[in-house]
Amino acid sequence: MRRWNGWGEESIHATIDEGARGFLEEALGSGAPPQDASLAAALARLPASRLSAAQLHGAPVPLSTEPEDRLRASFGQSLGDWLRLRFGQIGPVCDAVIYPDTTDQIRPLLDWARQQDLRVIPVGGATSVVGHLTPPAGQRPVLMLSMQRLRRLLSLDASSQLARFEAGVLGPDLEAQLRAEGWMLGHYPQSFEYASLGGWIATRSSGQQSARYGRIEALFAGGRVELPKATLDIPTLPASAAGPDLREWVLGSEGRLGVITEASVRISRVPEREDFVAWFLPSWERGQAAVQALAQARLGLSMMRLANATETLTTLKLAGHAGAIAWLERYLALRGCGEGKVMLMLGFTGGAAQVRAMQALARPLLRALGGVSTGTVLGRKWAAKRFRGVYLRNALWEAGYAVDTMETACDWPRVTPMMQAMEHAGRSALAGHGERCHAYTHLSHVYPQGSSVYSTFVFRIGRDFDSAWARWQSLKAAVSEAIVREGGTISHQHGVGKDHAPYLGAEKGATGLRLIDSLIREADPHGLLDSGNLRPSAARTQP
Repeated sequence: MRRWNGWGEESIHATIDEGARGFLEEALGSGAPPQDASLAAALARLPASRLSAAQLHGAPVPLSTEPEDRLRASFGQSLGDWLRLRFGQIGPVCDAVIYPDTTDQIRPLLDWARQQDLRVIPVGGATSVVGHLTPPAGQRPVLMLSMQRLRRLLSLDASSQLARFEAGVLGPDLEAQLRAEGWMLGHYPQSFEYASLGGWIATRSSGQQSARYGRIEALFAGGRVELPKATLDIPTLPASAAGPDLREWVLGSEGRLGVITEASVRISRVPEREDFVAWFLPSWERGQAAVQALAQARLGLSMMRLANATETLTTLKLAGHAGAIAWLERYLALRGCGEGKVMLMLGFTGGAAQVRAMQALARPLLRALGGVSTGTVLGRKWAAKRFRGVYLRNALWEAGYAVDTMETACDWPRVTPMMQAMEHAGRSALAGHGERCHAYTHLSHVYPQGSSVYSTFVFRIGRDFDSAWARWQSLKAAVSEAIVREGGTISHQHGVGKDHAPYLGAEKGATGLRLIDSLIREADPHGLLDSGNLRPSAARTQP
């Protein structure tokens, strides 16, 4: 059973040992977990559905107004979502959830919803961390369109290396259906276990091994989108110079233009060999020089993940196994990687000869910068738990600490200043509340032009909802402002949602925003899909 107020399955429990707890207490002070609201108490706070009996019986597909269905569909995984659920400050929820069994049911459903003057928000795996699922305020009832039953593999074209899926398929199910035929997609965001294909496309997702397989925009080859007024079919073509690419209109549209019902994706054969190898370098400067050089050499690595010194230290402290970690620290220090060292995880994927060749090319470059390899030991541990690290959020909450993340991307000259500005902004924001903030950063997606910058912020939750919410809001605003001030995108991989929407203009400019608004008005003049994601609500034509 999936948790209703945290991450993942209820049966999976992450823990932090006494050494890790002591590390956090030294950095932040003793944590005091608040008393979580019970599910029953949270459900008791839900307002009644605003849908009439006639609307409930007249829908082309049965609706659910069950309180737990409505609650679960209205929350993602942002810290704001967690705070509202954990403290029982529920706020707005949808009025009903609908679960179509086939993609053919979506067109009549949208037509009916427009006639009833409803708002519709598509929901896949409910893993958003930027407020996508929070129902907008207003008098119009909100219907959540759950895609969870739409998960079939529709076709597989081995000759063109294309597979077509219903867009509600979740990551593990998608990979299992492909691997049964000897294929894979290779899109592995941290939320892989619960995120959907349609959600990846709608938010321009990036996976842990996108350096090999491509971000979702490279994988999305075409598909079908049900717009409020019509159906948009996008054919699969290897390339086209025939005007603007309609796929780009759908990518990152965040449910504002239409509902992605089917998607064709570019697939790959399952590789013969895959090694994840951990390297340590003496300093951040050398670590950044290493990943920049590797990216610009275009060796074909599937992953480069560079943790700064604080993240490296935190990872080792929270790993447990104090004796083994102490031995590792002594060994690295003897090899020149002592205090201030950084950890670099590299992925080598492909044929056996290809993997050996990539490693042979990367090794002298890393050694010239003082790199020390620990082989595949740490890499195998990372791969085995690559989707379990996020469960640490649950354990930290139970110890009295909140976790939030912010991410961006920028060109190489801005990477280190960006990292420093984001971490400083987070620490300063919490200092304004008399609190400390443990901030650390990694580069998870590295390009010849620049890199993503992904920062994590850990701080004490607070004694009540108001204090916890104020701390989070201050952190979110300060770091977002630092990102746009330093010239980064407001999101490299999480999307815009409602939380980042105020900062979109810094990247798009006034003209760009007007173009986006005009596209939304053309696709959805009645505001059927007006969720408030990406862009604020606008004037609409009455249905």
